[in-house]
Amino acid sequence: MRRGLLALALTALALNSHAEEATWAQLQLAKAWPVEGLFGGNLSGVTECRGQLWAISDRVDDAVFRLREDGEVLRAEALMFALPPSPPSPLPFGMRARNWLAAQLRGGELDFEGMDCDQDGNLYLVSESRVAVLKVARNGKAEWLRLPKKLWSQARARGLFQRFNAYAEGLAVSPDGQQLWLAAEREPRGLLSVQNTSKGWQCSSACVLSVDAGTRAAWDGVSAPIALDYTALSLYQQRLFTLERSEHRICRRDIAKGELQRCWGFAETLQDDQYRYNTPYGVAEAMSLDAEGAWVGIDNGDKARLSDGDTRPYLFRFNLPQGGWMAR
Repeated sequence: MRRGLLALALTALALNSHAEEATWAQLQLAKAWPVEGLFGGNLSGVTECRGQLWAISDRVDDAVFRLREDGEVLRAEALMFALPPSPPSPLPFGMRARNWLAAQLRGGELDFEGMDCDQDGNLYLVSESRVAVLKVARNGKAEWLRLPKKLWSQARARGLFQRFNAYAEGLAVSPDGQQLWLAAEREPRGLLSVQNTSKGWQCSSACVLSVDAGTRAAWDGVSAPIALDYTALSLYQQRLFTLERSEHRICRRDIAKGELQRCWGFAETLQDDQYRYNTPYGVAEAMSLDAEGAWVGIDNGDKARLSDGDTRPYLFRFNLPQGGWMAR
C-alpha cells in the first residue's frame, strides 16, 4: 500500500514538474563542442574574458584553461599560476575532514566550482571546499579575497552550507570587480552578496539575499526526487542569472533579493538521446551569458554518454532566446 501511494505521489510530482516545464521557452542549440585537454576533466566553470573563452576544472587547483576552436573541438590550454596559501576554512571540523579525504581520493583540494571576469580581465574563482574566492590577475598573480566572516555566519544561520559537498557553487562579479554574488548549491540553495568598500569586503545589509528549498522528480523517472539547486551564476545587464541543474533551466533573477523573473529551459537538448547520461540528476555546472546567447558546460565526471560512450566534457552554445535575456 505504501509503495503504491509513493508511486502515485512521485507520478504526480513528475506530472506537475513537466507541466511547469512545458511553459518554459526552450533554448535552441547552436552547437555542442567537446572539450579536449582539460586535465582533471571536470568542466565546472566557464566565462568569457579578455576576448576569449576560459574554463576551470574542479580537479585542478593551480590553473585556468583558455579554450580555442580546433576543428570540431574546443582545445583547453592551461595557464598555470602560483597558488597562495589557502585561507582558513569557516566550515566545521567534520566537514573540513571530509573535504580533505575527498581531495585525497579524487584530486582538487580547492574544488573550484565557478568563475567570472571583471572588465579589467581579472578572473575570479570560487572554491567550494574553502568557501573562498581567488582572484587571478592578467599577469597570473593570484590572491585570496578577504571576505567578511559574517558572510559565512549569516549563511549558516539561514541554513546554508550545512551539507557535505553542497557549499559555494556559483560566482558572479560586477564589471568593476567591486561586488560579488555567490550561490549556495542545495538543501537549501541560496544567493549571497558582498561589496568591496573602504573598509574591505562587507555585506551592504544582509549577506544572504534569498534561501529556498524543494525537490523535483528525478530525470530517470525512477530514483527518489532530487533537490533544487544552483550550479552557476552570471551577471548580465544588472540581472542575476542562475543555472539550475536539477531543472535543466537558466533563470533571470533580481540582483537585490534574488526574486525569480523568468526562466528558459534546455531539457530538450540535454535529455535528447544524443547527449544524455545515465544519471537521475542533471550535469550542467558551468554557464556564461552574453548578448548573443549562452554557454552551458557539463561536468559529466568521466561518465560516458549513452549514445556513443564519449567521456569528454561538453560545452553547449545556445542561441539568444526570442526577445532576448531581458524579455518580460
